[in-house]
Amino acid sequence: MEDYLRYLPHTREDVREMLEAIGMKSMENLFEMIPKKFRLSKPINLPPPLSEADLIRHLEGIQTPPYVSFLGGGAYYHFIPAVVSHLTSRSEFYTAYTPYQPEVSQGTLQAIFEYQTLMCQLTGMEVSNASMYDGASSLAEAVLMAQRITGRKKILLSQTVHPEYRKVIQTYIDPDEQEIVLIPYLKGEGRTDEKALAKFLDQDVSAVVIQNPNFFGAIEDLTNIGEKVHRAGGLMIACFSEPVAYGIVRPPGEFGADIVAGEGQSFGIPVSFGGPYLGIFTTKEKYIRNMPGRLVGETVDLEGKRSFVLTLATREQHIRREKATSNICTNEGLCALMATIFLSCLGKEGLRELALMNLNKTEYAKKVASKIDGSQIAFASPTFNEFVLKIEGDPEKVLEKMRKEGILGGLYLGQFYPELSRHLLVTVTEMNTRKEIERWAEALEKALR
Repeated sequence: MEDYLRYLPHTREDVREMLEAIGMKSMENLFEMIPKKFRLSKPINLPPPLSEADLIRHLEGIQTPPYVSFLGGGAYYHFIPAVVSHLTSRSEFYTAYTPYQPEVSQGTLQAIFEYQTLMCQLTGMEVSNASMYDGASSLAEAVLMAQRITGRKKILLSQTVHPEYRKVIQTYIDPDEQEIVLIPYLKGEGRTDEKALAKFLDQDVSAVVIQNPNFFGAIEDLTNIGEKVHRAGGLMIACFSEPVAYGIVRPPGEFGADIVAGEGQSFGIPVSFGGPYLGIFTTKEKYIRNMPGRLVGETVDLEGKRSFVLTLATREQHIRREKATSNICTNEGLCALMATIFLSCLGKEGLRELALMNLNKTEYAKKVASKIDGSQIAFASPTFNEFVLKIEGDPEKVLEKMRKEGILGGLYLGQFYPELSRHLLVTVTEMNTRKEIERWAEALEKALR
């Protein structure tokens, strides 16, 4: 009986009662109408079991082998457990819009509250809002928030921040009210030039913005930056596009960050054509009144039972327009739920293990690439998940040749950094097998000939 029901939740007593109700003595009697010759008499000769990720990869490759992707730069291909889509497809979540009536939205509010808790733990900060559109708009809101707090107009923005995030910041700010000063990166390291930063750090600076890991995949050294910024009276804004890194990288809150903003797509949200994405935004409790978006809090009802409320909602739909901190008009509730379920499934140790897998596979790809004639690792800094590769020849033509081999070999950096006209940003995640990494290296070597 157990062989028939190993994936069902019924107890033996449940099964016995159901069989009695339909006049059957055993499970075998239930299938007597099927001729014996068509019934399974011995176990099926199947190969050993596969993990969920390997099984999905096998099934996807049966008809048309998918492209092998080494693309990243803000959109990352990670494994998503089936439980994420299963739970987020439930009608009470899938059709929920936003908790305008908290007393009848307890499930939605609790999910958001748990999300906020996880984001604070991830970033090392004290409070989190209830999600934003994406990493780019979240970072732009952080810049506006820093100006509100300090009353200053100058922003020091590292060149290693995602170039599209930088464009969104430029779109958000009023050029008559704020000034952006780009801080260069060290050519041999791919990290922010701290000496250049110190040179521009004065009493007019509202915030310093640094991404970690940065757009090149390099790990920034934030040890002394926060202290220097605070000494000048400004705020430190840390951003990210690959949050999986915080499974092993120290969170920005431990380096004195005042605001942390970034992208949560890696947490259970599929890569697709332009979204959806998930904007993460956390800060210190003392700045909570200047935080954009909304915040869900925990309390008790009149009967003393645990309940949840919209504690803060500092937007014009809830309060007087002149007191609003943002025009953010909704939250990415479903995407925030995906991230919550994903992180709950992994736990602290699971996220660390996932991060180590990404790190180790990337290091293997760097090792293989460094042996190919006509290619070299561009920056000496330690990296997570992605690295910059300098190649001989035209990168766009090399990538085209690799595409014909069924491989998306990397992201051409010349479109963002003219000085990196022969460079590729290569991304490796846990989804890239050793065989795929070696196939990528072979295709690259062939394309460079």
